[in-house]
Amino acid sequence: MINKKVEAAFNKQIAEEQYSAMLYLALAGYYESMNFKGFGSWLRLQYEEELAHAIKFFNFIIERGGTAELSALPKPPTKLPPPHQAFSLAYQHEQKITKLIDSLYDLALKEKDYPSQSFLKWFIDEQVEEEASTLEITEKLKMIGDKSSGILMLDHQVGKRGKKE
Repeated sequence: MINKKVEAAFNKQIAEEQYSAMLYLALAGYYESMNFKGFGSWLRLQYEEELAHAIKFFNFIIERGGTAELSALPKPPTKLPPPHQAFSLAYQHEQKITKLIDSLYDLALKEKDYPSQSFLKWFIDEQVEEEASTLEITEKLKMIGDKSSGILMLDHQVGKRGKKE
């Protein structure tokens, strides 16, 4: 049986993961509307990943005998910075999610909920990857600045994510 405090916190995390998905989809639409199809493709894949994260929490709660709850989500931003700065939103958001995952782990430790601690280790490792990938693109976009040829090249490069060559 899942600890009730952990269950409540995990239910909140489901909403955070769903919001993450919506943020990535909003960013995908933003880039795609400016014909940056590579960035859009990368962000759509990230959208799918975030939904999968929400489902992992949802399923874990149910498997442990708890009740998974879905919440209303805030609307993602519609006013976004220029393309060479927009990925920094994703990086900042991933930093926020890392802090939330760390807090969940702290709670699982405090409550001596060992299955939840084990479950969260995957997310801790995942957040290292999430921050690294969004930071890499953010830093490259900072280096490029407003140089359209550089943005186009990076757009092409990141668009290869998930595609076999």
